[in-house]
Amino acid sequence: MPQINAAAALQISMLLFALPAQYFISQWYGTDSAERIHVTERLIIASWSISTRSYLSPDAWADHLKLWLSKTRSFKRTCLYAELLILHFRNWYYGKNKIKSSDSEAKPHFYFSESTHVHSPKPEYIKFRVGQVIIHRRFGYSGVIVGRDVKANTPEEQLQPRYPPVKQDLKHTPHYRILINNANGFGKSTAYVPEEEITVIMGLQVYHPDMETYFSEYDGSKYIMQPWLKKLYPHD
Repeated sequence: MPQINAAAALQISMLLFALPAQYFISQWYGTDSAERIHVTERLIIASWSISTRSYLSPDAWADHLKLWLSKTRSFKRTCLYAELLILHFRNWYYGKNKIKSSDSEAKPHFYFSESTHVHSPKPEYIKFRVGQVIIHRRFGYSGVIVGRDVKANTPEEQLQPRYPPVKQDLKHTPHYRILINNANGFGKSTAYVPEEEITVIMGLQVYHPDMETYFSEYDGSKYIMQPWLKKLYPHD
């Protein structure tokens, strides 16, 4: 049921009694006492009748309630439509982005021995293993193997300048990703080299900020892979 505060009650009272009061004042003066009593009785009866019809009648309150409910329902419907519209837009927007993301994830391509697929079985022609320490035959730097490919897995535009015509066959030989030993002062942190350019060395430890990410310890001949790396290279 609608609630009426003090200010609203005062305004209603003033409206209810303004017209009867005006009539009462105009009729009060210039009449005798009997007529004034009669006029007063009619004024009270008329005011009571108006009040009962407006605020004490169940039908009147039913009408007020219906009006309030209609406004409330209309407001709720508006809110519901707004929520549905927002929900529809969000579903469309995130669904579209999800489709785009799925499309891009459907064809992942990892270069430089950074693929996350399990390298199994291990081909017999691959000489070296992940965790072995190597030295580069030409440049002399040392490092540790953290990944390998059965052949060069590099964007084609990078393969051409790296391999002159006389060494094009190297593209089809095993390649290794190397963490370069910081102690060499080589200036690079990683390298991607063909098998024929490196050789294994023992008893040499490698210093690189990412060593603990890939390996847990050094046993004197090779580095022990972390569990996640061992899963990728189970035969190394």
